[in-house]
Order: sequence, then structure tokens, then C-alpha cells
Amino acid sequence: MTAAPSTRALEFRERLASRILVADGAMGTMLYTRGVFINRCFDELSLSSPDLVRQIHREYTHAGAEILETNTFGATRSRLAAFGHADKLRDINRAAVRLAREASDGGPFVAGAVGPLGVHLAPMGRTSLADARAAFREQIEALAEGGVDLLILETFGNLDELREAVLAAREAAGADLPLIAQVTIDDFGNLPGGGADTETFTRAMDSWPVDAI
Repeated sequence: MTAAPSTRALEFRERLASRILVADGAMGTMLYTRGVFINRCFDELSLSSPDLVRQIHREYTHAGAEILETNTFGATRSRLAAFGHADKLRDINRAAVRLAREASDGGPFVAGAVGPLGVHLAPMGRTSLADARAAFREQIEALAEGGVDLLILETFGNLDELREAVLAAREAAGADLPLIAQVTIDDFGNLPGGGADTETFTRAMDSWPVDAI
């Protein structure tokens, strides 16, 4: 279902066109410093420990963040399944949006965070490009239903996977929801998962339907 354009989405695009916006920091790092170990599903904490997640969002808000990313970096079916939470995908994503919105209190924009699937794509792995797009679309539909102001595809290391995430975002949320695409690079400026360099990534983004990189 395509999301209708929102006032916040329009406001975000207007601000982005005029100046740099400051986003929050890592949610996972903050959860870890509060005693949540890496053998836990951080995304599920939006259901089981909402006060903790909300408080971290509030701290970022008080620190001056203009964008809050939802606690959904690994909230795709494949990643949640590793912890036995695949059946909670929709609830986890929607709850994460709600917590960020409550902490924002009309201030920072709420960005739906989407990370890589954590699997190898064909031909190196069993996950096809079509399967990858469907997985991203499922998560993004839940984030859009939850009412995010924008989407951030973050820390991708493979351009093929990122392209499928971009296309899934447009299929699930339409062209009205702002979309930011980000990659991770090594010390030599290359994407570790796809062998491309930052120049290749920048050229690709020029032809992809994204608002910023």
C-alpha cells in the first residue's frame, strides 16, 4: 500500500535542500552500553523493553539530533528469524516507529532504519535478488504503516543489495516518502561486499530514486 505524502515528509525535503541535518548516533551501541549483550535481538527490545529504547531516543533528542532512526536496523525476516522472532516482524517495526515518535514529540524527524539482510546474494548465496527485494519490501511496508517521515538504508556493503532495497522502498512506500541510501566502505574507499568504490556508488545514486546519499 503506497503511503500518502505527509507534511513532515515535505518539511524534511525542504530542510534537506537548504542545509545539513544532524542525525542521531548508533542505537545498538547505546543498548550495549546499557547491558544488552550481542546475543540478544536488539530490534525486539522495542516490544520487550520499550522504556529503554524510548529513553535512548529521548537522549539523542535532548542532545540536538534532528533525525531519529528507528530501532529496526535488523528487523527484516531473515535477521529476526535467527532469534525466533520472524512472526513479530510487523509488530516490532511498528512499535519501533511509535517509540521514536513519542521521544521526538514533534521535534526530530523519524526515519525508518533498514539494514542489510545479513545473507549472501546469488550467485554467492541462495538468496536471489527478487527474494531480497521482497524481504526489504515486507519490512518497509511495516515502517510506512507505522508512519515514518523518511527511510534510511544504512551500512550497505553491496550495491546489488542496496539497489533492491531502494526499489523495494519505492514499491512499498511510493515516491512521496524521502529516501536516504548509505554505504559502508573500507580504508581504501571500496564497498566490501560488492567490490565497487565510492565513485561507482555515487554514479549509481545519480540514476536511482533517492533523495540523498
